[in-house]
Amino acid sequence: MFDKKYDVIVVGAGHAGCEAAHAAGAMGSSVLLVTLNMNTIAQMSCNPAMGGIAKGQIVREIDALGGMSGIVTDETMIQFKMLNKSKGPAMWSPRAQSDRMLFSASWREKLEQNENIDFWQEMVTDVIVNDGEIEGVKTQLGISLLAKTVVLTNGTFLNGKIHIGEKNFGGGRAAEGASEGLTASLEALGFESGRMKTGTPPRVDARSLDFSKMEEQKGDEHPTKFSYLDTKKLTKQRSCYLTYTNQEVHNELKTGFDRSPMFAGRIEGIGPRYCPSIEDKIERFSERDRHQVFVEPEGWNTVELYINGFSTSLPEEVQYKALRKIVGFENAKMFRPGYAIEYDYFPPTQLTDILETKLVKGLFFAGQINGTTGYEEAASQGLMAGINAHQQVHQKERFTLKRNEAYIGVLIDDLITKGTDEPYRMFTSRAEYRILLRQDNADSRLTHKGYELGLASEQRLQLVKEKEKNVEKIIKEVSKISIAPEEINSILSDRNDAVISQKQKANKLVLRPRISLIDLCVNDEMKKLLGHYNETEHEQAEILLKYSGYIQKEEDMANRLQKIDNVKIEQGFDYTRLKSLGTEAREKLFRIKPTTLGQASRISGIKPADVSAIMVYLDKVMA
Repeated sequence: MFDKKYDVIVVGAGHAGCEAAHAAGAMGSSVLLVTLNMNTIAQMSCNPAMGGIAKGQIVREIDALGGMSGIVTDETMIQFKMLNKSKGPAMWSPRAQSDRMLFSASWREKLEQNENIDFWQEMVTDVIVNDGEIEGVKTQLGISLLAKTVVLTNGTFLNGKIHIGEKNFGGGRAAEGASEGLTASLEALGFESGRMKTGTPPRVDARSLDFSKMEEQKGDEHPTKFSYLDTKKLTKQRSCYLTYTNQEVHNELKTGFDRSPMFAGRIEGIGPRYCPSIEDKIERFSERDRHQVFVEPEGWNTVELYINGFSTSLPEEVQYKALRKIVGFENAKMFRPGYAIEYDYFPPTQLTDILETKLVKGLFFAGQINGTTGYEEAASQGLMAGINAHQQVHQKERFTLKRNEAYIGVLIDDLITKGTDEPYRMFTSRAEYRILLRQDNADSRLTHKGYELGLASEQRLQLVKEKEKNVEKIIKEVSKISIAPEEINSILSDRNDAVISQKQKANKLVLRPRISLIDLCVNDEMKKLLGHYNETEHEQAEILLKYSGYIQKEEDMANRLQKIDNVKIEQGFDYTRLKSLGTEAREKLFRIKPTTLGQASRISGIKPADVSAIMVYLDKVMA
């Protein structure tokens, strides 16, 4: 192992590292996965769940490309919900509670089954660089591990520091040490670093809670799944529970505010705005007398519970006393307290669109090292970095996704173009083309790309083709079937919808917001037609029928805006040639080095006039 020069070394075995190693190995590269602890591969350090608003779309995209997060989630989930079903399909987002231990074990098993992946358990303290190109990494034992490319996915471990009240100590997460040395090594090469913060709630013993006082939160009656492959569907589920804080809880928590590391200024890093600690919520939203607390099981066969909504870094005795004042928690026993953790990250404007660093050729960053938060965001970056490390080693075309092709494309473009000074989290609102980027069509959008890369299987491609063919058939046949008033009027009346006085085509009736294709099965022809196809095909056909006008508008807009994204800007372009550019614009363009005019237009502070000046200059040069 120590004499071998690998195609790809992946440092870190969290969600980003696992996807990077799997992708590169599955595509044929020799991979060495280096991790601090082989027993915590793909550890769910925070909540035991995958997916959610926009995040579920990302998991579907990873799966469509041939990644493993969707498959592992399907194999290990204990509850499934499709969020936002009351809204339009662009907002529908799958989310699953997972068995935390099974999730980690399943990922490790899949990586070990890949013969192209080797493993090494140790801390990486240095990167080996020669003449601006990566040559490998050096470990704490002084071992040099050589590679043509390196992907760093260090999560919260780089100089990680855990805070509980007035106590703090080094650590990458509970019971695991921090990674030291690597930040200094990268800074010596000229990389800029910063500090970020995240946190996690206490874990409690389910045997000590009174669930009868809480609101049961069941999974979907007919759960679906993440992967487009034929993974097994859930037949039984575990419930979550909802309860609330109250004024007594808030008063108890306030007794520890003077010892809060966040309020006392002992935490330098910036925390996630959209996932604040309970003390932050009480301080910022003082007018509220209660906050939601979701009680989530950590697996099938454990009594450990994750207390979602109660993230905190207050002293452990304050946490314990406050927990016991929550309804249903009167006799709660705590397994471990919540804590805050701060860690080093590297502003992602230092990366190209394939997540390769601009300073060192062959060195890639993925996951929380780039300032993101969330398993899904990390996994998607790991996938893209692993793909591109492989492509670079084998002298193949670089692989990127545009903003109108995938949430992954939005994520990476946001990071490298705008940067982030707080933990970046994906939302549907970040995507201009969210009607195109739905969770139901990620396979149609991306599987052929994954197949061309050699990552998605022939089986995947055939499943997509079959689905697309069947959806097309449904849409075609629905437009031929007529529904009589006596068949549909009772349903229309029940839905407070206008009744019809003569036959109407099924494709017109389904345009009504409260009418679905299944409702039209009161007609024998419709019932027979839909009987030939599955629920997934019904759903996609219905979406395409109902929203065809909106989809077309968004496609037209994407095509128009794509024109400036296709205008290339050569590397090393000298912006001092453009006298009309202001000092701020020049500085940002020189620092970020956009590769296209479209990317330049999305840089914060770049004005339309700046974009026009660059376009005019490029037109003259190309004329």
